[in-house]
Amino acid sequence: MKIGIIGSAGRMGQALVEAITAAGQSHAGGVDKGGDVASLVAASDVLVDFSSPVGLEANLDACIAAGKPIVIGTTGLEERHHYLIDDAARDIPVLQTGNTSLGVTMLAALVRQAAAQLGDDWDIEILEMHHRHKVDAPSGTALLLGEAAAKGRNIDLKTNSERGRDGITGARQPGTIGFASLRGGSVAGDHVVIFASDNERIELIHRAENRAIFAKGAVKAAIWLTDRKAGRFGMNEVLGV
Repeated sequence: MKIGIIGSAGRMGQALVEAITAAGQSHAGGVDKGGDVASLVAASDVLVDFSSPVGLEANLDACIAAGKPIVIGTTGLEERHHYLIDDAARDIPVLQTGNTSLGVTMLAALVRQAAAQLGDDWDIEILEMHHRHKVDAPSGTALLLGEAAAKGRNIDLKTNSERGRDGITGARQPGTIGFASLRGGSVAGDHVVIFASDNERIELIHRAENRAIFAKGAVKAAIWLTDRKAGRFGMNEVLGV
């Protein structure tokens, strides 16, 4: 299988090349900002995109024109980007996720289950830490975990989240999901989901030791996606959780 990489010059792009080889697949090449996306898409069976939100629309258009599936691991997406993904998924298979790690995918399933089983008297807080160069906050993974918790509680995350507490904020609002972001050093990614009630606390933790885990998961997702019909998918469907 020929796997093309959009955003190949970055650290994730380099890790993907190694993961593709380790999986016994073929690296179809890569492209970066200003490159010929259409030619890469034509030469590939499936695309993996770890570039930036700015180029997402053009990348999707190229995949739609060629009828090629795409895995989107780009973070920092806004609401309009998700509309574009929904539109593309009518024509091609699209897998979009805030984190391609298999461990994080399992963590999200556990968070969803815990949120569904525990009552509103359990406060939910999500803490994440990444390297000093990360430009978006909360991380895509933190938002993915927040969505999992919101789904478990059958609430809308956008209207039931707390971010950036500073100064006299008042008491914590019941039922909300809180986020806290830390940046420093070379941390690949730490995420802690805290369920706190009176007198007890549950902490679900995932620590990424290096970017190889994201690349490995992205390649697994790309291989899985090639057998799908048009639609929008997530990593949970790759693992069946």
